[in-house]
Amino acid sequence: MKTKTITVTAAALAALVITGCGTDASSDAGAKARGTAVASATTYPFTLKNCDTDVTYEAAPQKVVTLNQTAAEILIHLGVGDRIAGTGYEVEKTPPAIAAQYEKIPVLSAPGAEIKHEKLLEAQPDFVYGSFASMFTKEQSGERKQLHDLGVPTYLTEFDCTYHESVANADFAMLFEEYRRLGRIMGVPEAGEKLATEQKAVVDKAVGAVEKRDKPLKAMWFYSTYEGTPWAAGPGGLPQHISELVGVENVFADARTKWAEVSWDEVAARNPDVIILADLSRGEPNDTAKEKIALLKKDPLTSRLAAVKGDKFITIPGSHMDPGYGSASAVPALVDGLNKLG
Repeated sequence: MKTKTITVTAAALAALVITGCGTDASSDAGAKARGTAVASATTYPFTLKNCDTDVTYEAAPQKVVTLNQTAAEILIHLGVGDRIAGTGYEVEKTPPAIAAQYEKIPVLSAPGAEIKHEKLLEAQPDFVYGSFASMFTKEQSGERKQLHDLGVPTYLTEFDCTYHESVANADFAMLFEEYRRLGRIMGVPEAGEKLATEQKAVVDKAVGAVEKRDKPLKAMWFYSTYEGTPWAAGPGGLPQHISELVGVENVFADARTKWAEVSWDEVAARNPDVIILADLSRGEPNDTAKEKIALLKKDPLTSRLAAVKGDKFITIPGSHMDPGYGSASAVPALVDGLNKLG
């Protein structure tokens, strides 16, 4: 069988805004609306509105805890990896380009688990950054307000203010703005702007290489299974946005959430032309792309699909389907795989 795995070293794109001054988020929005790009030095303290919460950053963080691997990787690419005092929830092997830096960071959680509140406080962080709302809970690392009351500012990606909820207008511009904001928070706004600019170039180049088709291919983004039930990308996330960029039809674009619990009956009924596989190494059942392919070929329903019979698979690292540094690389990987399908 032929599975298509394309790895592209991504870096970042251009865009709009970041005011380095000690003002609130409204000035950022104004600059973004004007289409200007500003990366002046950060002046502390300043306040940002993040997921409808006003957060004040008194100084450049020096002891950061990232709640998940993707968040840590973004800070490493911003050049501030040496300020990460701990991280958690790893989903796959770290890319070789940053592996040496990442391996120096203490892992504060059990394998495949979130950092617990007590363990987080032991690291004495002055900033906590996470990519999933489910991590900022009493049961896990602590609620954001709880941390703010302790004098620890936080940042939660705008892609997941409410866990798994579809996000209106979720796109790469939102991700690149997150790089700018993090650059500003960390006191390296130029690095945030540079990363955004480089990543945008990766996306734009890949989109320009899309081979046009008379009829869009139907695609399923297959992330994982839990107790035998498949989870697929729905609307309001980067997979939906990427689908639109490259001209494919996400077969679960009508789901209620950006990651939806579906059924094999639904997968068979929607009959995707191509299946985009998340390759994960967390150790959960059917996490790897190879295991997913075996599952699809074994299932009595999906084994009869033309995409499965014809090995119409494109493999992408699982973390690239969530907002992070690798997300831009998902675009050339997908475009290359689609073009090779003919």
